[in-house]
Amino acid sequence: MRDGWADDVLLEVDGIGFISAVTAGISDPPEDAERLSGPAIPGMPNVHSHAFQRAMAGLTEARGPSEDSFWTWRQRMYAFVERIDPEQTQNIAAQLYVEMLQAGYTTVGEFHYLHHQADGNPYDTVTEMSDRIIAAARQAGIAITHLPVLYACSGFGGVAPEIGQRRFLNDSDSFAGLVEDLVNKYRGDPLVRIGIAPHSLRAVTREQLLHATDAISRHDFAAPIHLHIAEQTREVEECIAWSGQRPVEWLLNSIDVDQRWCLIHATYANGAERERLAAGDAVVGICPTTEANLGDGIFPATEYLAGGGHIGIGSDSNVSVSAIEELRLLEYGQRLSHRRRALLANADSPSVGRYLYDAAIDGGARALAQPIGGLEVGRRADVVVLDGETPALVHKTGDAILDSLVFAANHRSIKDVMVAGRWHVRDGRHQQQEAIFERFKTTLASLLA
Repeated sequence: MRDGWADDVLLEVDGIGFISAVTAGISDPPEDAERLSGPAIPGMPNVHSHAFQRAMAGLTEARGPSEDSFWTWRQRMYAFVERIDPEQTQNIAAQLYVEMLQAGYTTVGEFHYLHHQADGNPYDTVTEMSDRIIAAARQAGIAITHLPVLYACSGFGGVAPEIGQRRFLNDSDSFAGLVEDLVNKYRGDPLVRIGIAPHSLRAVTREQLLHATDAISRHDFAAPIHLHIAEQTREVEECIAWSGQRPVEWLLNSIDVDQRWCLIHATYANGAERERLAAGDAVVGICPTTEANLGDGIFPATEYLAGGGHIGIGSDSNVSVSAIEELRLLEYGQRLSHRRRALLANADSPSVGRYLYDAAIDGGARALAQPIGGLEVGRRADVVVLDGETPALVHKTGDAILDSLVFAANHRSIKDVMVAGRWHVRDGRHQQQEAIFERFKTTLASLLA
């Protein structure tokens, strides 16, 4: 509950999957009420995912002939993505989304840039690959904020794209058409929200960025806008060389960045930039496992949150699919940077686990423009039930439950998961996990052949 933990709580869910009443201290519940088998917490939003990259997990961990970095990893990713077809994309995404639900994520922000055929030509249905991603989310039962990506350039100032990027590319007009088709196609689905994702300042010009935001605003003025930014030191250096400004600085000086925006990574945003982001109510999407995997760096979350900033967490490249691990590594990164403990907390919320969980669900709900974020009236009934009999959680009460979940447990502590009033995971098992996994295995065998 928003005002803290409570015992013997009756959650009532209406016919469209929203919480209609929350009553604590119920000693004699209705006969038709289901008694949950452990502590219940809100589902976690995952603000940033590239679904197809789940099929690459573990395949880029061998050292190359030269120094390895994000940029060498990107070339391997381009080579991998050449082979994936629509059906394989759906099979990979469905498997990933099952894993997300089992890990306590109930909504995903899919930052989707795999639009076209391998030769760069559009499919007969321009929304083909987006349709496959959304079909996978429906198969698994996870809510989705689908974020089609505008990708037009390969460097600051409109540098021509590389051949490895041809499956991603759209111009402003074709992207606006794609967005319009998606909005019209999924307007009636309560578990699908359409936003946009200009890929990065490297990949779009200012004019293309403005055209894209206008394209989605014509249909939905509150739709979320996500953007990669300041992930790498090289990116910052190239932006300064091009514009005389740092990436976040350039964006804030060039575009009206408000609560609709989620800036992914922002690892190298400086103090002044973080203050402006916080003042504008934008969200920073932090992806600790991917940022560690790629050697990006550590976002200064301690300072940003202390200044009133908003954050969400994302699984990004999906080398790990664990809300617990993202939150744990977020705090541990701060501890390693500052050489102190218990940094992501404050006087009002001294529990680090509780502070992290609340910050991530609040910022994630904002970033994905979804009606989630707490077990309270008017929110969608996205509920995660923990197994109180696992060693890390046994006999824990109150905020110690979340402290123990984040710092001493793993995904096996998540027992049941509900999205919009429907159970999709019971006793740790997804209702369709066997069939979805078999299709994933067949897909991976083909891709790795």
